Amino acid sequence: MSVETGTPRAQDPEEQEQQSLSTAAARNLATTTKTEPQMQAITSRWLTRMLPWVNVAGGAYRVNRRLAYVVGDGRVGFVQTGTQVEVIPAELTELPLLRGFDDAEVLRTLAERFTQREFEPGQVIVEAGRRADHVYLIAHGKVEKTGEGPYGGEAVTGFLADGDSLGGQVLAGAEDTWEFTARAATRTTVLELPYPAYQDVADRHEKLREHVRRRRADADRSLNKSGEADLAVASGHTGEPPLPRTFADYELRPREYELGVAQTVLRVHTRVADLYNEPMDQTEQQLRLTVQALRERREYELVNNPDFGLLHNADFDQRMSTRSGPPTPDDLDELLSMRRNTRYLFAHPRAIAAFGRECNRRGLYFTPVEVDGHHLPAWRGVPLLPCSKIPVNGTGVSSIIAVRTGEDDEGVVGLHQTGIPDEYEPGLNVRFMGIDDKAVISYLVSAYFSAAVLVPDALGLLENVETARANGS
Repeated sequence: MSVETGTPRAQDPEEQEQQSLSTAAARNLATTTKTEPQMQAITSRWLTRMLPWVNVAGGAYRVNRRLAYVVGDGRVGFVQTGTQVEVIPAELTELPLLRGFDDAEVLRTLAERFTQREFEPGQVIVEAGRRADHVYLIAHGKVEKTGEGPYGGEAVTGFLADGDSLGGQVLAGAEDTWEFTARAATRTTVLELPYPAYQDVADRHEKLREHVRRRRADADRSLNKSGEADLAVASGHTGEPPLPRTFADYELRPREYELGVAQTVLRVHTRVADLYNEPMDQTEQQLRLTVQALRERREYELVNNPDFGLLHNADFDQRMSTRSGPPTPDDLDELLSMRRNTRYLFAHPRAIAAFGRECNRRGLYFTPVEVDGHHLPAWRGVPLLPCSKIPVNGTGVSSIIAVRTGEDDEGVVGLHQTGIPDEYEPGLNVRFMGIDDKAVISYLVSAYFSAAVLVPDALGLLENVETARANGS
């Protein structure tokens, strides 16, 4: 007879008899607590929230301005074939004295006279005091402008980058000298046009000579710093001297902003809409997510649209480049100094992080401000708001946008139209399109919007912002 001794063998859990209802089975009868469908692509959309929105009842918004006679140097475009770079002939009209010139054949002839040169970092392109007898177009690279400081020595007065130009006034034949020294900060590709080469083309085309003469005459007017004709005003006089006469002229062809649109067709099967509406309305949830996607697209277009997007509508005189690559306190100070009453700064989160690293390097810190109940970083009291719609290219380069907002302050405004048919929210409507032969319901969801810059200095841009962490930083 055998006897078992020692510790009893533990029973396999799978062999144990079930004592109560399992949780897996119980869930079949229980009502779960559930959320609405979540959407990961929703962002804070600070730009959309901070822009004052103007109702455009007529579908278009006209911005009337005083007539300006001089426009700053524009950005010139180029084409590249291998290492060879050529200027696009039509892009030469971005030079102030060629603005509005429309003879394509003459522009092509002029473009062929430009020659390509390469400059290494530190090489001088033009030198202060020397005769200005060349037009220079910067195809690629960064150039720093330097001049004599107020107490002697050399001071950096600005930067030029891809598409900028030097010496546009040379086309008028004036015996000018360079007022600054331009030095390559990086390896730089430049296209240059000697004045004799331009003169040879102008001698054979009277239309070109006459156009430059008229543009030069406009530039010789008594103008304010914005290029508008000065209004003659007398002050400090006594007695009864004759008072000056003046008037403010307006632009004859002011810009009109038409509302853009973002649209999609939402489709819901009738079986889903009829049978699966408890505890949540399926059609309403589908619509809610679709509207969120349209809101995201609206903010993307406000930043990037080639017609009305902020990145494309910043005046060239209101653009500047970073001094060293990453955004520094010095860069933001200069950006703020370019306009009065900057309300907001918008930057990609990576650009904000890069600016934070530069502040840490100098022992500085953000002073937070409260915006709509949120504590956000600020610089000089101006909120620095994240905007993921500002692009960061493959090398980590981005931009920072500075804006003054509101019609009363001659700033930047958002445009939409309220009271449209089947309105779901201001500027957005949902229209029933019917049911097809597959029992699918269709809804047309449309958002109408745009943005307008009332005066050029309402919008500024800090370009060539490097967001990548440098080695050792």
